[in-house]
Amino acid sequence: MKVVLFCGGLGMRIRDNENIPKPMITIGYRPIVCHLMKYYAHFGFKDFILCLGYRADYIKNYFLTYNECVSNDFTLSEGGRKVDLLKSDISDWRITFVDTGLHSNIGMRLKAVERHLAGEEYFLANYADGLTDLNLNDQLSHFFATGTVASFLSVKPNLSLHSVSTDAAGQVTGIEDIAQTRLRVNGGFFVFRSDIFDYMGEGEELVVQPFRRLIGKQQLVAFQHDTFWQAMDTFKDREGLERLYATGNAPWELWKNAPDAERSITEPVSALVNVGIEGRGLTARGDWAG
Repeated sequence: MKVVLFCGGLGMRIRDNENIPKPMITIGYRPIVCHLMKYYAHFGFKDFILCLGYRADYIKNYFLTYNECVSNDFTLSEGGRKVDLLKSDISDWRITFVDTGLHSNIGMRLKAVERHLAGEEYFLANYADGLTDLNLNDQLSHFFATGTVASFLSVKPNLSLHSVSTDAAGQVTGIEDIAQTRLRVNGGFFVFRSDIFDYMGEGEELVVQPFRRLIGKQQLVAFQHDTFWQAMDTFKDREGLERLYATGNAPWELWKNAPDAERSITEPVSALVNVGIEGRGLTARGDWAG
């Protein structure tokens, strides 16, 4: 399965440097989009489509000049003439860069890369501005079991706000930390069947008209996740993620706790076959196919 990453927004609420697009704001050594790509690669998904817009040149140049030594251990020899990487980030990744328009919404960006998804029965997508400790195989298992067109991650909002209840006269009847209410939000981690494009009209925002049509046809499901999830919408959000990374407690770095990545990919697939959905985009090897 390919992974579509929406990297074209301005990120006006967080930008501390007008020349840096939001997905390129760093956490530690790497931009948040790289952390997210490594997250997907951990589950075996290494074929990416970047939907570019604002400062597309910046993102392209970053990867064209990508230096794996920055975030990996290496051995230097022969007076600096030879560098042997002890680990690699992106050597087996495939990244397609597509200009999807400066002012396009998410739906328009997805439509713009439809041709690059030809032949894909299923694909993943992401807003490219949030991180999670979700076991992606769990969301995939739920999605395939439902047989629907689309799935998104349902999470509790990380907001320092309070929900207020009033009567008709404005008398306050209750006030509650919004994180403690039943309110849930779209976490931005999507799984789609290619049929999603049949529900999309020209110029439409993805989660407005197309999702309403999916709801009407009972083709949209939400996968609930209640441990770590954090969007990077504000400077405070970025500082929180940076702090977690700096202390070595970054929950999204699942690859650090699972050295046997192949087993983490294969075992959930076997469970899917057992519930009777063999053939829905799975190879005999147990990997997710596209």
